[in-house]
Amino acid sequence: MSRLSASALMSRELLVRLSEDQVVAKCKAAKVGVSVIERIPAGGVRLVCMSARGAETMRKAFKSQIIQGTVIREKHRPDRPFW
Repeated sequence: MSRLSASALMSRELLVRLSEDQVVAKCKAAKVGVSVIERIPAGGVRLVCMSARGAETMRKAFKSQIIQGTVIREKHRPDRPFW
């Protein structure tokens, strides 16, 4: 088995206790690409960065605003297919 760097094992997903606009602005300032951003019904956003290195950078930037544990996400898919 090959050795993997810590960033290769790290998730690109972050749960942040800030508004979508604040998160996007901080990512843009840090030059970190955003793959997905979605609101969390209980407050905050789910951010998926384009790279593990970008996620690591934003974890440091959002250190005190990171949501720990699991959250309930909004449904993105319909209950039944459109066809």
